[in-house]
Amino acid sequence: LKFWLRTVAANPALCRAATMAAFTVVPGRLTAKSPGVSVPHQVAFFDAPTSGASASPASTRFLQLGASSVALAALSGRSRSRHSRAARRAQPASLEEKRFPVLSRRDAPVGTFPKMPESVHPGVVSGKALVDLLNHAKENGYAIPAVNCVSSSSINACIEAARKMDAPIMIQFSAGGAQFYAGKGLDNTEFHAAIAGAVAGAYHARAVAEQYGVPVILHTDHCAKNLLPWFDGLLEADERYFERHGEPLFSSHMLDLSEEPLEENVEICVKYLERMANINLLLE
Repeated sequence: LKFWLRTVAANPALCRAATMAAFTVVPGRLTAKSPGVSVPHQVAFFDAPTSGASASPASTRFLQLGASSVALAALSGRSRSRHSRAARRAQPASLEEKRFPVLSRRDAPVGTFPKMPESVHPGVVSGKALVDLLNHAKENGYAIPAVNCVSSSSINACIEAARKMDAPIMIQFSAGGAQFYAGKGLDNTEFHAAIAGAVAGAYHARAVAEQYGVPVILHTDHCAKNLLPWFDGLLEADERYFERHGEPLFSSHMLDLSEEPLEENVEICVKYLERMANINLLLE
């Protein structure tokens, strides 16, 4: 369209020929010959001069009007599409909908996994379902592998392996691995990149876990005292997710304050546990 608009004044006959090659022209309307190309608005066109004749200023003006109409039609359609998508994104998902809003209108996952407590379901488990799953593993003498992931590919590989073995699995992130997930090019001041990477990985895991049809525990690995700002950012993400969906974004988090005096270790853990208990989030 930009080329057309630049060229139309200089050579209207050429533009007319190009238009005729691409569109079917009928009075007051332009119909694209190529599949998938639409011209939603009516377009005014002049009667082309015969071969070898020069176009009049009025003819050029009408062709310019036609080209501009096509451009405006395309732009207005694109604008309406953007506004429509924005409106859909702005609508909050109700708690009555499916657990993850992107999958809210999809059928329940198919497939089987070993007999589990009734609360344990395909996808990310948290709260009572997580406690029931951990107790089931303890009572039946099996381990649940926890794998530190640094990319969507590693998350997919782990959940696919769990699917093949009909077993639950833990997907977990360290602060360094989460930063890598977000991209080393991001500024990690105050652990911003590490927070963003862990949150992005959690959303990815939630999106694919139900598809594979296995229980997945979303966990974060050792968090020492110097990493507490990272922990705080993750808790904020958990709380925001809980407000909208009735469960935390992650299943659980780990604090590792073993380098600190025991009294300080317990004091910090109590402070975080009281906050986490309000959103059914487990603390290791």
